[in-house]
Amino acid sequence: MKTFTKDKLTVRVFDSRSDMGAAAAEACVKEMQKLLSEKESIRMIFAAAPSQNEFLAALVKAGKDGRVDYSRVHAFHMDEYVGLAADAPQGFGNFLRDRLFGLLPFASVTYLNGNAADPAEECARYTTLLKEAPIDIVCMGIGENGHIAFNDPHVADFNDPAAVKVVELDHTCRQQQVNDGCFAKLDDVPTHALTLTIPTLVAPKTVFCMVPAPTKAKAVQAAVEGPISETCPASILRRHDNASLWLDPDSAALLKE
Repeated sequence: MKTFTKDKLTVRVFDSRSDMGAAAAEACVKEMQKLLSEKESIRMIFAAAPSQNEFLAALVKAGKDGRVDYSRVHAFHMDEYVGLAADAPQGFGNFLRDRLFGLLPFASVTYLNGNAADPAEECARYTTLLKEAPIDIVCMGIGENGHIAFNDPHVADFNDPAAVKVVELDHTCRQQQVNDGCFAKLDDVPTHALTLTIPTLVAPKTVFCMVPAPTKAKAVQAAVEGPISETCPASILRRHDNASLWLDPDSAALLKE
């Protein structure tokens, strides 16, 4: 493993994707244990993407081994397609239910509803729930276009007044869903989504960002070595007091460090 810091962001590069996922999960488990020793319950936000598979599997194992009391953990997810069939496996809530939320006894799981009759009302509903108490930990990834959640460059706003909003997805973002094997072709990928905004994602005290795979190398390079700008939304992590970026050799391939 190699570790370095860029601005405030801690970057860790591992020898393999599996090592990355296991190590990130171990660090997250320790943070959860620490917080649960200090307070009755914690609130967390999770990302849904194939890039998170190894991390989520390790979290589940820790829960089933009794290392974390998930009955004291309240969970949220960070984005959802608009108009996708409620039972579609590509739905981010369904993805997380299959790989995390449905496998452990969470205190609560609050889902974004991409099929709400009024998406604006759904954003307001979710905003109210998010703001009931501070979020403690965010577990996220970075998209091929540098997005975090569905804050693609053309809609990203580091000072967004909204907590949750409806966005139109850009071509690179939609193509990534095909590249990841989630959809067979571009036309199958929804054009709009609900997303937590950038201020919402970086407000929690701790952020874990797991980004494996060669398709993410350019985005990682821009996030770590480029300007801190909405042109690469993930670059905002370099201003966070306690954010860590977890990489494998493929995603770190273009870094100069």
